[in-house]
Amino acid sequence: MNVLIGLAGIGLVIFFHELGHLLAAKSVGVTVEAFSIGWGRKIWSVTRGGTDYRLSWIPVGGYCKMKGEHALIRAWNDKLDRIDVEPGDFYAARPWQRIWVLAAGPLINLFFAAVVMTVIAFAGYTIQTYENRIVLVSDYTGIDTPATAAGLRTGDYITSIDEKPITSYYEMQSIVGTRANKELAFEFERDGVLFRAPIIPALDSATGAGRIGVYPWVDPVIAAVEEGMAADLAGLKADDRILAVDGTRTPHTIAVHHALKNAGNSVDVQVLRDDRTVSLRVIPGFSVDGEVQIGIAYRTLSVESPRYSLGGAVIAGIREAYSTLVLTISGIRLLFSGVDVTQAVMGPVRITVLAGEITTEGFRSGFGTGLLAFFNFLSLISIALCFMNLLPIPALDGGQILLSLAEGIRRKALHPRFVYRYQVVGNVLILGLMVFALFNDILFFARG
Repeated sequence: MNVLIGLAGIGLVIFFHELGHLLAAKSVGVTVEAFSIGWGRKIWSVTRGGTDYRLSWIPVGGYCKMKGEHALIRAWNDKLDRIDVEPGDFYAARPWQRIWVLAAGPLINLFFAAVVMTVIAFAGYTIQTYENRIVLVSDYTGIDTPATAAGLRTGDYITSIDEKPITSYYEMQSIVGTRANKELAFEFERDGVLFRAPIIPALDSATGAGRIGVYPWVDPVIAAVEEGMAADLAGLKADDRILAVDGTRTPHTIAVHHALKNAGNSVDVQVLRDDRTVSLRVIPGFSVDGEVQIGIAYRTLSVESPRYSLGGAVIAGIREAYSTLVLTISGIRLLFSGVDVTQAVMGPVRITVLAGEITTEGFRSGFGTGLLAFFNFLSLISIALCFMNLLPIPALDGGQILLSLAEGIRRKALHPRFVYRYQVVGNVLILGLMVFALFNDILFFARG
């Protein structure tokens, strides 16, 4: 199911990309011979306005086939010094017209993302997060972190970052995660006293995100118990507050997890239930990677997004799309700043599976939450596709735009030999990147 949902989502993003090329081509008189939803053999088609609209067997993306696309290959094979064209051919269009056709695909992806983000801003949404209180990672690992070096302590409340008020762990994470290696002005509260300290989030080489070395402080109050798991078998119930594990006090869930992980095969868990203390014997289970599992979920904090008018939602949607585009560009820079590309770069397989996982996880909280997660992820992928396609790499839209721009400046067609070799270099680069990304995906899933 995850894969099917992911394929549908990625297919939708690529469909809009190719639709942009189709509409732009028709607007400047370039003949589109075929427009297909999916790849492979067609299972249905209809011809309208000289274009064969198809539905094909492989339900991944699609393509927009323009007239005269193979004229370059003919010119290369026949050793011509120019590309022979006919009316309606792609290469018969003026340079600025070709630029418009090429740019329309990425631009409609950006437009799609802005529309999705506008609808989300207008409809509003709920985020499940935690309060703005922290637990230091160094308390349980002994490793020094930016938060430890800045003087933060477990139990502190983060009240603002760069003068922006912080009311939840999600808000703090959203800022820190996008500011790796950049100094931030933190304000935090301890015992009613405000403190200030500059912190530079460290770069997480596996993800490219910023980290300061904190966990969210979550009160160990059980929200739900999974049937048949260790907690259920031991008699733990919803609304129980875990006070201690084998005599070790557990003021937050990190302490609970740490105590369970380091305990023996059977542990004594003390809980507060209906104003009385109850002791229960729990036999923890462990996952394949050694993580302790007893089958409980803790209470979260529900945060409502601001509600915008239609005009305000449009502005918010455009602003969010622009911010995401800037972050995408910054992400490329981080690839040269110590990020482990084998971990951080996702190929089509991982993206497809991740899209499905995020969506199904959202549906567990409700149909609306699932749709929100689905379209929000698609908007991020759509913006990434926009940016990647506009890179000046041969064979991508950006590389073709660069050729058309050069032709327009020269006021003279480029030699077919140069254009062909330029394309070959691009195809080799793209093929290499695809192989690398696919190999990365295989290694990722092989590691579990």
